[in-house]
Amino acid sequence: MSYYHKHPYGKDEEDDDEPCCPNPDIIVNAEGMRVCQNCGLTFGQTFVDNERRAYTTEEVQSRRRTEPKWRSFGPRTVITGVQSDARGHSLGAKQQALFSRLSKIQGSLVSSLERNFWEAKPKLNALALKLSIPNQIVETSWKIYSEVARQKLTMGRSIDGFVTASLYAAIRIHEFPRLLEEIVEVAMIPLRSVHRSLGLIVRKVFPVLKMKYKPVTTRSLVFRFGNELKLSMTTQTKAAELLQLSRKAGLRSMGKDPKGLAAAALYMASKSENEKRTQADIAAVARITEVTLRTRVKQIKSYL
Repeated sequence: MSYYHKHPYGKDEEDDDEPCCPNPDIIVNAEGMRVCQNCGLTFGQTFVDNERRAYTTEEVQSRRRTEPKWRSFGPRTVITGVQSDARGHSLGAKQQALFSRLSKIQGSLVSSLERNFWEAKPKLNALALKLSIPNQIVETSWKIYSEVARQKLTMGRSIDGFVTASLYAAIRIHEFPRLLEEIVEVAMIPLRSVHRSLGLIVRKVFPVLKMKYKPVTTRSLVFRFGNELKLSMTTQTKAAELLQLSRKAGLRSMGKDPKGLAAAALYMASKSENEKRTQADIAAVARITEVTLRTRVKQIKSYL
């Protein structure tokens, strides 16, 4: 039975009946706890403060703190050109040639789809982590990309472009407030490549998966931009009402970027509610130019 003690050798100042451990050499670290090998007393938790290099097989095994996470696809054991066995002993020339041959055979058995997945899945996870995307959206994006790979749409095209487009398509399905420009900026790939990949996904993948692409709405952008500009909820609600009134009066949003309409409505509402924001600030948050902002303001005013 283990007990917690504050004394450096295992004895608490208030508990004199408990046995102590006079020999500190028998205290070892086990599963994050300092434990006495003689009587089983514990002396609190241990934390990793510095890295120690491992030079032998025994040191590697004793200092290892994590285990490999298996992939959900492909072979779990990969044969490489090994030159030593599990104990660190060097292999002979015939055994090294055997493992080299086995490695080539295994490589020939791995399909191109699995190799595609090996490259795409880490990129998708890294991109979703940088953008703080929820897990359900990541799962949907991986389902979309899996169908892309099965249809061999990536042949002769960029895998990065399809990974980014799949993630944005999943964002649009779940109506998550993220802009395409933000994702492209984090992915560091050309916007044109993502547009082409997204078009192929909408035309060829969505009908197979029975999914529907939902364009970003101006109403959701109004509240998102309003929060970033630190505008009151009254101002944000009034901006949404301005857009609704202008649509009823005949304003058509087809062919117009919803970011520009949302930014223009916020600019007009902030001026009327005496929460003035400069055109430069609103244009920077909406990722549009000030010229576009002024043009959309004139169009909305003409229908009010």
